[in-house]
Amino acid sequence: MLVKVLHNGSCSKSNAVLEYLDENGVPFEIINIIEDPLSILEIKTVLKKLNQSVFHIIRKTDKLYTDNYADKNYSEEEWIKILSENPSLIQRPILVKGSVAMLGRPIDNVKFFIEK
Repeated sequence: MLVKVLHNGSCSKSNAVLEYLDENGVPFEIINIIEDPLSILEIKTVLKKLNQSVFHIIRKTDKLYTDNYADKNYSEEEWIKILSENPSLIQRPILVKGSVAMLGRPIDNVKFFIEK
């Protein structure tokens, strides 16, 4: 089954997952979330497949987050809008396979996800 990879080319972990998939012959499609940001609906769909709240995919170590959002108390809906406008704040990579998704780290989790 084709794995969709929500990817940021400047992320070493994201690049490492692509390399792993390629080396292991796993068919995948790259969705560059920086060049082609996810819509609000797409983020909601990914969250449903992750079975997680939006707070699970926010990059809290990102400078944009620490400078502008760390001390704010936004709702889940507000965060989804913020992430659609600021895709660099989304944890990556996120792997989507059919009706399920997972954060692509650590790499051992990716191995398990691909084999199931």
